[in-house]
Amino acid sequence: MKDCPLRTSVIGSLPFPSWLEFAAQNLDRFGTSDIQEIQDDATTIAVRDQLAAGLDVITDGEQTRLDFNLSFYGYLTGIALESQPPRRWGPPAHDQRGKHNITDQLGAPRGLGVVQEFERLKAIAAGLVPATTTLKVSIPGPYTLAGRLLPNEQYPDRFAITEALLPIVRQELQCLVDAGCREVCVDEPSMSCYAHREDTSRLVDIFNRTIEPIVGKTRICMHACFGNFKGRSGGSRRPSCMFPDFLQMKVDEMHLEMATLNFTDLELIQQITQAGIDAAIGVIDVKSYYI
Repeated sequence: MKDCPLRTSVIGSLPFPSWLEFAAQNLDRFGTSDIQEIQDDATTIAVRDQLAAGLDVITDGEQTRLDFNLSFYGYLTGIALESQPPRRWGPPAHDQRGKHNITDQLGAPRGLGVVQEFERLKAIAAGLVPATTTLKVSIPGPYTLAGRLLPNEQYPDRFAITEALLPIVRQELQCLVDAGCREVCVDEPSMSCYAHREDTSRLVDIFNRTIEPIVGKTRICMHACFGNFKGRSGGSRRPSCMFPDFLQMKVDEMHLEMATLNFTDLELIQQITQAGIDAAIGVIDVKSYYI
């Protein structure tokens, strides 16, 4: 961006403080007013922490989400939420995370809850940050969301599920823009994790159709990474497998995971910027003490 050539931000999430971890695991012990207070307090602390660190773009730290994408399934209709994860002792592997059965046509009549998160962030930030400060919201894309839903006869594979989720995510993005959101990060880590084995042009088409109604109306970021759930990779850790097709994404900013890759494929930054896209470089690995 011309007014700030080197901006700093988080992707979206911040670690939960211990008291929030406890609350998230014991929600049945809190009333609705208690939970609202917890969410407001956690968001306020997250905003203050980012301001203290001198970040240019502020998020709510995703402090009201139990997981970066799993919490969204509670807003979907037409699924049966898994009651217990398949692995309950020790850290689960990526493919041991809970998956949900599809029981009917997929829908989200109440939206995905991201607009409400943005409204809370706006209200809290109003008393803490200058009006010119950019507030950013992150939302998982349909291909990533589809990974936790089990195919059935109506939706026989991941791409069929993705197509059903695409208009739901697209509507949420449109509502975010209508609410005044100036920057949106669409998280599609599954696209980068599986780019080495999938048709990357097909992934790009899915992404562009998802963001189509908000192109030119807000700053759009695309977050790509290679999986680091419980410190374990989820795919081939070479960003080069995404290119050149990913340069066709209609985004203003593209994220490259670098801290965990020892700056492999660093030359891709030039390709991205020459395509007219700002490159955002991940320089901190939250699971490493080395910076």
